[in-house]
Amino acid sequence: MRFWKYQGIGNDFVLLDGSDGSLEIDAGWCKKVCDRHYGVGADGVLYVMPGESTDITMRIINADGSEAEMCGNGIRCVAKHAYDFGIVKKDSFSIHTLAGDLKADVKVENGKVKTVRIDMGAPILDGRTVPVDHDGRFIGQPFEADGVKFTASAVSMGNPHFITFTPMDDATVDRLGPILEKHPFFPRKTNVEFCSIDDGKIDIRVYERGAAWTLACGTGACATTTAAALQGFVPFGEPVDVHLPGGWLKITVDRDLGYVLMEGPAELVFEGTI
Repeated sequence: MRFWKYQGIGNDFVLLDGSDGSLEIDAGWCKKVCDRHYGVGADGVLYVMPGESTDITMRIINADGSEAEMCGNGIRCVAKHAYDFGIVKKDSFSIHTLAGDLKADVKVENGKVKTVRIDMGAPILDGRTVPVDHDGRFIGQPFEADGVKFTASAVSMGNPHFITFTPMDDATVDRLGPILEKHPFFPRKTNVEFCSIDDGKIDIRVYERGAAWTLACGTGACATTTAAALQGFVPFGEPVDVHLPGGWLKITVDRDLGYVLMEGPAELVFEGTI
């Protein structure tokens, strides 16, 4: 089987091109191929599938074999692949995901996609819809896990995120990541973002649901910037620089919360057969 290896600021993926309708999703195969010792190695597998009401469809299977509703870094890689390999022949197109239909705009240099901007849609703030075990919004609220008290926010970008700006040492962050992912407060588990803000820029460490610690999370950057704007830490309506271990994204949160824009790079690393 032919595959392509992509990365978006260090969040890496095996991509399979089933845009002709020839592929079916195999979660067990994905789990094996993501193994960094016995497979190709990746945070997840991206399937490019035919679109129905959209130009193309993206499906994302995590390294543990579970399926995610969305992946912000993954969708930029899918958009690059779709344009660079002629699956779509325009620089603005639509992608169907389990989190909804999203719009991609690609910036092209020398015939290849350099960066991608995705309209990630509206953030979800209703607690039961995120989902968390809470009625209404959960923004800047007190929480306790494993004896640690902190404030946190729950935001969904089609997949759930739990965000804290409370300062913690590295050992506490390392301990809390996997505990929070599977905490009973989250009916479908959660991604966890440990964040700080300096000079208007956000720095994030991400414990990703189904993939553990990752170098980047695009939906996490969007959810975090939304939570930060709602608490007055960063402005609405302006690009905010967001740093993750793998690199930088620019995130813009609409003042009316109608959309969140994410812009960042995507890179083809290599291709092969397995």
